[in-house]
Amino acid sequence: MVLEITDRNFEDEVLKSNLPVVVDFWAPWCGPCFMIAPITEKLSKEYNGKFKFCKLNVDENPQTAMEYQVMSIPLLLFFNKGQLIDSSLGAVPESAIRPKVEALL
Repeated sequence: MVLEITDRNFEDEVLKSNLPVVVDFWAPWCGPCFMIAPITEKLSKEYNGKFKFCKLNVDENPQTAMEYQVMSIPLLLFFNKGQLIDSSLGAVPESAIRPKVEALL
């Protein structure tokens, strides 16, 4: 399951997570964002208990988007132990996302 997060719980859900985390920065008006969603949904089921998948609406949560200098979406940010490790910009295929997830396990 992909967890919907906000500016308020970003620190607890992402930075303090015991699991590696990918955050999908998206917005409802962003067409390519809807191409990423099924991929993160699939991977969240596959890596359940090993990896956390979150999504953050940049329109409703501008503070976190500004903090991570999100200029374009969709943007996936990969975190481990509270540190930003990797990123992926644009509507990339699963074959581009899976290796980044595997690298953090």
